[in-house]
Amino acid sequence: MRRRQLASALRELREERGLSIEQVASHLDWHPTKLSRFETARRAIQPSDVRALLDVYQVDRAERDNMLVLAREARQRDWWQAYGQAVPEGFKVYLGLEAAASSLQIYESEFIPGLVQTEDYIREVHRATLVDADDRDIEQRVTVRLTRQKLLTRENAPKLWMVVNEAVIRRVVGGPDIMRAQLERLLEATKLPNVTLQVLPFTAGAHPSMDGAFHVLSFEPADTGVVYIEYHTGTLYLEKAQEIERYLQKFDHLRATALSVIDSCSLIEQVARDLRK
Repeated sequence: MRRRQLASALRELREERGLSIEQVASHLDWHPTKLSRFETARRAIQPSDVRALLDVYQVDRAERDNMLVLAREARQRDWWQAYGQAVPEGFKVYLGLEAAASSLQIYESEFIPGLVQTEDYIREVHRATLVDADDRDIEQRVTVRLTRQKLLTRENAPKLWMVVNEAVIRRVVGGPDIMRAQLERLLEATKLPNVTLQVLPFTAGAHPSMDGAFHVLSFEPADTGVVYIEYHTGTLYLEKAQEIERYLQKFDHLRATALSVIDSCSLIEQVARDLRK
């Protein structure tokens, strides 16, 4: 994500100065493809190359320092790199996007969203879905997910709006005690100022997202965003403006159809009470 931010900033600097890729590349004795790949984040850029571009664009000292900090950060290893194969390659992209997002809009049809799962719930879900994984692999994945959850309480935490299918809160994962604790954790999360939760009730009937879960991630400064979809053998990232708009419309429909925040919490409390019987 930092590479994308840097690429976008460099492209804007060039365009503001009315220069073409070919003009800048010629001035630096680069092939135009090299600069094009920098500006589309398809190639990592060295700080020395950033300095060369900033010289061409005659950037002032303050902006120059900020850009060079971003360039250095873009080359740093992220925390999840330490977990190796416990983080699938495609999901590393999501973690980078999630860490940089200013807001997350999530619809889940089967699971409690990962950012608000309890340790026991995480473990049971991985045992059910990763049939070939051993205990060590599962425990690593549990640790990764718990570490992710620090995102919600950090400084400048993203806004999280979740809509979950009623099946998510009624499916008893790991037994009544584990599920009740999970529902209580879900209710606790709604007390955070940046977290909103709604339940889509069975009585809503058919709806536009019956084809599955999705996440919409938005960024500051303003960006077109990314839609993330996970399936059994991989992940899908959608970045075209029309695709993102379509999923934002779907999410708006879900919010309008779902129970209110108060009624959603009341339903979750009732389901949790029923698990005590």
